[in-house]
Amino acid sequence: MQTAIFYILAGGLLSLSYINDKGKTKKSLKKAWKALENMLPQLLGIVLLVGVMLAIMNPDTISSLIGSSSGWMGTAIAAIVGAITLIPGFIAFPTAALLLQGGAGYMQIGAFVSSLMMVGVVTMPMEVKYFGKKSTIARNVLAFVYSFAVALLIGKVMGEL
Repeated sequence: MQTAIFYILAGGLLSLSYINDKGKTKKSLKKAWKALENMLPQLLGIVLLVGVMLAIMNPDTISSLIGSSSGWMGTAIAAIVGAITLIPGFIAFPTAALLLQGGAGYMQIGAFVSSLMMVGVVTMPMEVKYFGKKSTIARNVLAFVYSFAVALLIGKVMGEL
């Protein structure tokens, strides 16, 4: 129901924008379409990868690797995978929901998502270029440690510890 409300709201605001300034609205829609075209290959690749992973790995496998019973070892696995994976936020959260439905633990998903969003192993060379090696390593190490603090907090709140 909420999705329908958001679509109706977006359509209404788009119509209002079109009525107000047709040129700007058309220009912004063209820019949005170009941005979608640029993101689509990466987006489809990630969705395909997650879909194949979930098809191959049954809930028992997911649960044994990163389920509640996997403890800190599962949390470490999830944090490492999150740190070396480059997934945009709008894909990360639905992926986390799918993993939870597949048997992953809250603590492990907390570590996965927080390291995914904050640690940039893949983007490290670019970050070093702009911020320097020392600050890049310090930021990534602190962010990785913080992902375990997030996992601990989520584990306490959700009663997994």
